[in-house]
Amino acid sequence: MRSGYDPVEVDALIGRIESTLGRGSHLLEPVTADEVRTATFRAKRGGYQETAVDFALEAFVVALEAQAKRPIRLAMAEPTGEMLREQWFETQAARVERVAFRPGRMGTGYNEDEIDAFLDRIVATLRGTTDYPLKAKEVRDAKFSTVMFRPGYLIADVDAFLAGIADVLEQRAL
Repeated sequence: MRSGYDPVEVDALIGRIESTLGRGSHLLEPVTADEVRTATFRAKRGGYQETAVDFALEAFVVALEAQAKRPIRLAMAEPTGEMLREQWFETQAARVERVAFRPGRMGTGYNEDEIDAFLDRIVATLRGTTDYPLKAKEVRDAKFSTVMFRPGYLIADVDAFLAGIADVLEQRAL
């Protein structure tokens, strides 16, 4: 058996990376691309092959840098001036209709049918075409089934988008 990177140390760093990217436990401390670049591991007999880990970490650095550059998707500010309130809500409804979520990781994610039906309810609420409009709290408290080994939406993407939409619905109630 030859030496390689200590699996416990590598797995701990990868857990933090996945958490930062919204794919793992949200209880772990976030990590930056620079921390990943400068990470070192003890050698251990039977450890992970260094080259494979180094290549994987390079890919994670790219993902972390891309995430850091991605603008935070917050709800548009309340309209002022020439844009009428209802036009603004229509633009928000159109944004909900156009949203595309990334697929879940390793065959897990939110049930696509449930999310799509919920988004339809949000659109109807924003357009004022439903007798049962959703409240911001309902959007924040919504729970969805997860799927395994079949298509599903990336949980972190859906949760982030719905948080912004809940802010929009709070303005609708005003």
